[in-house]
Amino acid sequence: MNKNEYRDIYVFIEYHEHTIHDASLELLGEAVRLTENRKNLGYSVIAVILGEPSEETLHELGYRGADRIINLSHASLHTYSTEVYTTLLNELIRTDKPDIFLVPATVLGRDLAPRLAARCDTGLTADATRLEFDPEDESSALLYVTRPAFGGNLFGTIINETKRPQMTTIRPGVMDALPRDTSRPFTIDKREVHPEGIQDSVRILDVLHKDHMAMDIAKADIIISGGRGVGNNFHVLRECADMIGAEVAGSRAAVDEGRIDKEFQVGQTGKTVKPKVYIACGISGAVQHMAGMEKSDFIIAINKDPDAPIFSASNIGLVGDALEILPLLTQEIRSYRERPY
Repeated sequence: MNKNEYRDIYVFIEYHEHTIHDASLELLGEAVRLTENRKNLGYSVIAVILGEPSEETLHELGYRGADRIINLSHASLHTYSTEVYTTLLNELIRTDKPDIFLVPATVLGRDLAPRLAARCDTGLTADATRLEFDPEDESSALLYVTRPAFGGNLFGTIINETKRPQMTTIRPGVMDALPRDTSRPFTIDKREVHPEGIQDSVRILDVLHKDHMAMDIAKADIIISGGRGVGNNFHVLRECADMIGAEVAGSRAAVDEGRIDKEFQVGQTGKTVKPKVYIACGISGAVQHMAGMEKSDFIIAINKDPDAPIFSASNIGLVGDALEILPLLTQEIRSYRERPY
């Protein structure tokens, strides 16, 4: 394999009903950051989207960082199929030869990326939290990919020296999307594809949609999160959250104990969040949890243990019982709002 034949950074775009997944926009932003940090490579950022997205959707990808948008177009691609998507993307990789191929580590991405990597006979670094080019060689396009390992107890950096493309999935919420820039130049490359001949052993009978009213904690501005120390008292957190317009989340311990649903778990095996304010209640601060919330703008920790690791990452630390402190905060907010002006 001649690695010099491979170039550019390709980003798989996940979208549903004309809405681009936030994780895909984050990867476009990260791809732009990588190309700007190593301009001598002359790499472009290429967005790859399947189906028949609207013109507005295609243009949005350009506004958010893509230099070129490749649209593999066919009406049947509206519904995701592992085999069909894998086959079409494998053909794209074989003809276009991307050096780097980024996939969001969503439910869909985690299904697609391993199959695609195996089909391309390349390596895959999954669930990455940091990307950078070789820091020792300014002319190198070798990607250094950092991810949690051994249950989040340490972080490892992985490189793929011999295979192409360099493929990785990246956790949603850990990268930053670019603001819209309608002045950015970009091109749209629509390619008609014919998936009818692809043998697919899976037949989709129905698609069940999640309640559209359910809150995604990854988009919340304020989060009050409870751990094992809260016990069966999450109603205390919810009462305070209602007063300040916050969302309630939990650690893995709280989820394992059945105190809160899995979709509201923060941490390495849950969701990565970046709210403006994160209030950690009764959470010790294990590295697995910290990996999911350490990029919050402002962290308030409440814990009875003065030596709890969570205090090392907090902007404000309160040593005490969250079940005593939060009701006081709730009452103070209520009193403030009821004051006459």
